Amino acid sequence: MGFIVAIPGVISFILASSRGIPWAFINVYIPVMLLLPDYYRWILPALPDPTFGEATILPIAILYIVRYGKEWKFSFGDVLVFGFTAAMTYSELINAGFGDAQNLLFDLLGEICFPYMLAKGLIEPKGLRVEFAKKFVMMLFWICLISIYEFRFGKTPWQMFMGGFFPGQGDGWVTTFRWGFARVAGPYGHAILAGLILIVGYRVHKWLEWSNLWETKSRRFPSLPWSKARILTIGLLGGVIMTMVRGPWTGGFMGALLTVIGRAKNRKLAGLVVLGALLCVGVPIGVVFYQYASVGRANAKSDSQETAAYRKELLDKYIAIAEEKLVWGWGTSAWPKVDGMPSIDNYYLLLALMHGYVSLFFLMAILITMIVRLTIRGMMRPPPALRGASLAFTLAGIHVVIFITIATVFMGGQVVPIFALMTGWSEGYLLADKGEAVAAVAGAATVAPVSTTQFRFRRVVA
Repeated sequence: MGFIVAIPGVISFILASSRGIPWAFINVYIPVMLLLPDYYRWILPALPDPTFGEATILPIAILYIVRYGKEWKFSFGDVLVFGFTAAMTYSELINAGFGDAQNLLFDLLGEICFPYMLAKGLIEPKGLRVEFAKKFVMMLFWICLISIYEFRFGKTPWQMFMGGFFPGQGDGWVTTFRWGFARVAGPYGHAILAGLILIVGYRVHKWLEWSNLWETKSRRFPSLPWSKARILTIGLLGGVIMTMVRGPWTGGFMGALLTVIGRAKNRKLAGLVVLGALLCVGVPIGVVFYQYASVGRANAKSDSQETAAYRKELLDKYIAIAEEKLVWGWGTSAWPKVDGMPSIDNYYLLLALMHGYVSLFFLMAILITMIVRLTIRGMMRPPPALRGASLAFTLAGIHVVIFITIATVFMGGQVVPIFALMTGWSEGYLLADKGEAVAAVAGAATVAPVSTTQFRFRRVVA
């Protein structure tokens, strides 16, 4: 029954052809990618095995290249994203051969290159900023509501209803427990992946709320006493809490600090205060945590300390293995396993093991340069009329969330295309010569352009 993976792909092709590529991207690909597990695949002999998301985005991407390819503007982000893809593919080719390399390349195209390309080429150039953000948030809100069942009963509805179509697939993803409660994973396999994704959605939602872009009342439930924005806030926060994941929570907190700067009237002062607080508080906490994690698993006094000790031991033992094949790594599955340490809970370390320091360089370059470029863009623009309406600081904060969180977890599942979407959106935003002054129109807010003659230096900064 794996062929049902192709159904959303057929639908996306028909609707992209009839209703337009932007419409299919937002109303078909985004729901499919967020709602359907990517650990279910259509197993094809001698061919790559597509996921729901990959099958859905493929026809949209091909039609986009055919219709809009001539409009593409090459930029700095393209070099990093496509370089990241090329480095991992070449690593797999020299380590595992052509067959495994073609499968990895297909996944990388469907999960990184195509989402990045469509987000960069459609969201800002086609004026889809608000529509994309709302669709993204609403899909995650419904996932939070559905996941209440998993939190209560310890079983994910996605596997209950879809597992029969894919026998033997996804069995390794089981509900985990903490503090006596089920940790919600939704359609993402593991609670840590779900937590990261929901925090990204929460940051997008807060930008919409602070920009006054949500309607006052829910159209489906107009009798509720709360605003739609508040209902979404409660739902998304509830989902984040139900995942019970410390790593994404830490990343979310750090990302929120950057958005605090974007909300301040005096951004330079706010930046100095945040930086000073991180130095005064973060450095001592870092020293204490290092001592806390250095006791070794055998001497740990709690599950939390044992987890911290395990992650430190990962670095101690696996960095030497990664350095044996420093440049291109060992390949996706050929890296030597240390007894008792099968799980690499640090994606930077795992990437170095699998695909070497070249691939690691590209990933870190994407995240760091995007944070820096977006922060500079945000600092250079005049404060928006509405506090928190700076898209630059929101997108920078999202990249901070990802940057910190994947130091504690594998970057897999739908986290990968979401990372690509946010990077593509950010690159398109940086290229777009538009302002962020917000004006209310008929109870909603729209984005008004700022004169390009007033702030010519912005193109140099970007």
